[in-house]
Amino acid sequence: MKIHQNNALGELGSAIGKGLLAGLAATAAITISQMIEMKITKRQPSDAPVKVAEETVGLEPAKGEKEKLSQELHWAYGTTWGIARGLISLTGLKGWQATAVHFAAIWGSSMIILPAFNAAPSVTEEEPKAIAIDALHHAVYATTAGLAYDALDAGSRHEKRFNKLEKLLDLKKLIEKIKK
Repeated sequence: MKIHQNNALGELGSAIGKGLLAGLAATAAITISQMIEMKITKRQPSDAPVKVAEETVGLEPAKGEKEKLSQELHWAYGTTWGIARGLISLTGLKGWQATAVHFAAIWGSSMIILPAFNAAPSVTEEEPKAIAIDALHHAVYATTAGLAYDALDAGSRHEKRFNKLEKLLDLKKLIEKIKK
C-alpha cells in the first residue's frame, strides 16, 4: 500500500520546503547563539552581510539602516541555506552525516566568500578564539537545521518503515482476503 506516489519533482519540492523551514529554525538558533556570545565578548554585530551585498549587487543601506539591512540579509541567507540541507537528504545522507556535510558546506563557503568580498579576514589571519567562536555558531546552525529537517522528514521515514512492514506481512494479499 502506498501512502503517496514516488515522484522526483515532488520529492525535490518537499526537500526544498522542509529545508527552508529547517533553515529558518537554524537561523533563529544561530542568531540567539550570536546574541549570547556578543553579550559575553562585548563584540559588535557583524556588517558582513551588508558588505557582501554592496560588493555583489551594489546594494547600499539607507542612512541609519545598516544594522536592519544586515539582519534582513542574515535571515534570508540563513533560511535559504536550509535548502542545501534538503538537497543533501536527496543524496541518501541522513542524520548526523547529513548535518556534518551541511556544516562543512556552510562554514567552508563562509571562509571563502567573506574574505573574497573583504567582509571578514581570511581564516589564516584570524585568532584561534575567533575561529572557534565562528565554528561554534555554524555548528549551532547546522545541528539545529539537521534536527529540524529530520523532524520534518519523519513522516517519509515512517512511510518507508510502513512499506517494509507491508512487504514483510504481504498486506495486499491480506486486504484482498478480507475484502472477499
